[in-house]
Amino acid sequence: MEKEKKGGFSSSIGFILSAAGSAVGVGNIWRFPYLAAKDGGGLFIVVYLVLVLTFGFTLLTTDIAIGRRTQKNALKAFGSIRTGWSFLGKLTFLVPAFIMTYYSVIGGWVTKYIAVYVTNKGADAAQDGYFTDFITSKAAPVVFMLVFLAVTAFIVYCGVEKGIEKFSKIIMPGLILMIIGISLFSLTLHYTDNNGVTRTGLDGAVVYLIPNLDGLTLSRFLKILLDAMSQLFFSLSVSMGIMITYGSYVKKDVNLSSSISQIEFFDTGVALLAGLMIIPAVYVFSGTEGMAFGPSLMFVSLPRVFDSMGKAGTIIGLVFFIMVAFAAITSCVSIMETLVANCMELFHASRQRTSIMIGILSAVAAFIICLGYNVLYFELPLPNGQTAQLLDLMDYISNSLLMPFISLLTCIFVGWIIKPKWIVEEMESSGHSFRRKKLYIVMIRYITPIMMAVLFIQSTGLLNILK
Repeated sequence: MEKEKKGGFSSSIGFILSAAGSAVGVGNIWRFPYLAAKDGGGLFIVVYLVLVLTFGFTLLTTDIAIGRRTQKNALKAFGSIRTGWSFLGKLTFLVPAFIMTYYSVIGGWVTKYIAVYVTNKGADAAQDGYFTDFITSKAAPVVFMLVFLAVTAFIVYCGVEKGIEKFSKIIMPGLILMIIGISLFSLTLHYTDNNGVTRTGLDGAVVYLIPNLDGLTLSRFLKILLDAMSQLFFSLSVSMGIMITYGSYVKKDVNLSSSISQIEFFDTGVALLAGLMIIPAVYVFSGTEGMAFGPSLMFVSLPRVFDSMGKAGTIIGLVFFIMVAFAAITSCVSIMETLVANCMELFHASRQRTSIMIGILSAVAAFIICLGYNVLYFELPLPNGQTAQLLDLMDYISNSLLMPFISLLTCIFVGWIIKPKWIVEEMESSGHSFRRKKLYIVMIRYITPIMMAVLFIQSTGLLNILK
């Protein structure tokens, strides 16, 4: 009965595509490009790549190995290793709970833009204030959120092998092909503005890929470093219980070292292609000014780009937002699956019943987040210097506070309590070598905990106080 209830991945490729699907989400396609545009293009990319191969590898390895060795979800995994550390599992459980409150809201925004381009109203989306008018309306965001959430809940309801794995095997190859296709198309674009200045997609690629060191100071470099590290959490799905849960579904004969490398490759490759897809296109039609929209780059700048393309823009816009919806669903599925898997163990309930319960609770929470742009609107100064609405507050708590804090505690737990050998043994238990073993040991014991402590302190605003 327990085996039937828990489920598992039927193959190594199923695990890799499902884990990569979790990692490849809105964070890659929405957040990575605007951070790259803000933080000097190629400079941000170089920093991010170094972090993926060191910190990302360390945290990803830790989560997946803990999941497979304990065969438990995050809520109980840490306590099963050391009873006194069960609190860490409870902290980890909070992260997907917070993220789930708003991820389906963003997924609803993407769904709305699919409807816009299906109904040939892309020109409306390019108008000033369109996005703001949509998210501040009382009914439309809720309706589109519910559509997105219903699809997510249905996939989780179907289970690991028949739901998550099957969906990932179909969607991920298509997603990657669409990203590559739009990226290549962006490089072919060219436009001459009213001043007679011609910009091309290749010019935009140069802006994106070549490191901009103008005015670089130690303070600015540290800000870029912290941005890249926060993106790493958002992108790789580490320190939120997802990879522990997915790890618990992996068969013992799977080569974890190879699988982790492939997940890193998929995730980072999609992030880089997303930037190559978005930044050159925005640069061609809007110059560097269009790249300054930050978080609203995808919902404000890009519709204007598609509108500038004429009739072709409607088709390109539709394909683009379908692609983003695929990425958003794969990530949202992994977040909901983590909650469902934990609650199944906690309440000893069936997958179907738990999926329905989590789906309803998620809908209620997301409804409240939607109201944060109208009825419940407020502006709250955060300790890190930013100003937040309700959605931003949930994002701040989960990504800026809980995730670095959980990573810090996990590094202490693995590096100094149970020792790295515990992870190494699991990585090698299938008979395959752990190629980056020495790097892992140094990172988990010394370097990663220091970086996590700095990131957490920075997020609390203590560094600003000390200045």
